[in-house]
Amino acid sequence: MDIAIEPIFSILIGILILVVPRFLNYFVAVYLIVIGILGLMN
Repeated sequence: MDIAIEPIFSILIGILILVVPRFLNYFVAVYLIVIGILGLMN
């Protein structure tokens, strides 16, 4: 079974944001930091 992780991860994050709206701030911050680090490494 080859399951794509990104769609499942997106659904879980979406549910968490609906349940805990404050979580959105942390998710956006972590996302931006990870994208920035990956951008610098490549």
